[in-house]
Amino acid sequence: MKTLSLYSFGRVFKVFLFLLTIYLVIKKKQSFLGIKPLKPKKLKDTIITLGASFIKLAQVLATRADFFSADYLDELKELHDKLPPMSKDEFEEIFNIAFTDKCFKSFDKTPIACASIGQVHIGILHDDTKVAVKLRRKGIKNRVSADIKIINFFNFLFNPLFSHYTKNSIEAVIKEFSSMILQEVSLSQELQNLTKFSQTYKDSGVRFPLAFPALCCDDALVMSFEEGYRFDDKENILKENIDFKKIIETLVGFYTTQMLINGYFHADPHPGNLLITKEGEIILLDFGMVKTVPNNSRIAIIELIKAANERDYELYISASKRLGTIAYEAPTGELAEFTSKMFDIFSNDNLSSESMQQLAFDVLEGTRNMPFKLPSDAIYILRVSAIIEGLGTTYIENFNGIKDILPILQDNLPKALGAKDSIIETIVDEIKDIPFTLKDLKSVIKQASKGELQIEVSNNQLEFISKELKDFIRPIILSFGLIFTSIFMILYDKELKQMALALFIVAIIRLIYK
Repeated sequence: MKTLSLYSFGRVFKVFLFLLTIYLVIKKKQSFLGIKPLKPKKLKDTIITLGASFIKLAQVLATRADFFSADYLDELKELHDKLPPMSKDEFEEIFNIAFTDKCFKSFDKTPIACASIGQVHIGILHDDTKVAVKLRRKGIKNRVSADIKIINFFNFLFNPLFSHYTKNSIEAVIKEFSSMILQEVSLSQELQNLTKFSQTYKDSGVRFPLAFPALCCDDALVMSFEEGYRFDDKENILKENIDFKKIIETLVGFYTTQMLINGYFHADPHPGNLLITKEGEIILLDFGMVKTVPNNSRIAIIELIKAANERDYELYISASKRLGTIAYEAPTGELAEFTSKMFDIFSNDNLSSESMQQLAFDVLEGTRNMPFKLPSDAIYILRVSAIIEGLGTTYIENFNGIKDILPILQDNLPKALGAKDSIIETIVDEIKDIPFTLKDLKSVIKQASKGELQIEVSNNQLEFISKELKDFIRPIILSFGLIFTSIFMILYDKELKQMALALFIVAIIRLIYK
């Protein structure tokens, strides 16, 4: 019965109200078909009731001070670590599965933070080391699986209303979301992520917790206890006279290294997962959501940054096509004009964030029928970009990616392209590469002379060809189906010849005007 309650009409309707409220608030609309958005506290309570999956989405939205009014933001921010704890019985059950009585010198059963996947307690080891202990919520895997099915249900329900590209984008989001959140509910996977991440970025200038693998399992993760102010604790951070611009520069630089150089990044940097020490040092927490960026996506992002900095809008659209966010056949000229307008809006220092948002929505209205897409590789890249931009809006008025983040990215571009610290090192590396370049050139010439030269087609081009073939073949198959049906009807009963003739005529018209 408990499992069935996850699919009840009441719960499914709450999902609908949640999605509708987010849409109405962002679009600044009063209602939809007479249904008004939920009030801030009611929205928070609904999200808490729905559980982990929807809390994850709301955590991203809570970083957007330019999307939500202060009353909504105040409520949504509580979703980061102020959720209801497990019941006493559930806590005891999970604790006894994860540990023996001899693991800790002392253990505080009252959690210091309660998040969507688990809750965090303070423990003291026998050597007096203070640790943070993350316990996974009971039954979280079943709840997440139910969430995925409900989301798939809404996708099935509304899928026919969307265009080809919107359908693909929604399916990519659902597929990626399902895969990632199922990984995130495994604390053993989080331990692996934390270990690899700490090793990969040990010299980054950003601090990470130290794990205690011998005490960890799928239901529990034991780490060093880290102290600092939450990223959105504006009052205390400003009281300490911490230079926020330097912090955002460090954070953007760190993510440049993650996404454009190593291709391995933390995909959930919401305020509850970022601590700032009194010395201005960044501490990164929660490694349940860690992603890899494919090489072709990294190259496309580097091209995007270069094109954006140079205001080369045609190159920007070309790079977007390579990243997969714009369809292969999309009109470059029209999209370049659209991009130019968006850059002009977000580069204008005289506009408030609300004015920028409204102008951007007005421009976007004219691109409603453009073939934009959201491939799985881009989902978390865009998510992180939105979160970091949202974090910036907390401290810097009219903060946005074009005006504030792009210059930092541009400064890091040489490093992303593999440039060394000095010109001499770069020249030496290029000289070392000359024999390999000549060998590759010789191989290409040899293949061309033999008629064996191969051309690689991108996934975007293949998708475009597949779509065109389907659009071409579908009416032909339908027409021949109608023709064969009309012939069968005459053979079966000659009295049906009028109906058969009508079907035959429809089939011929369909073939001619396909």
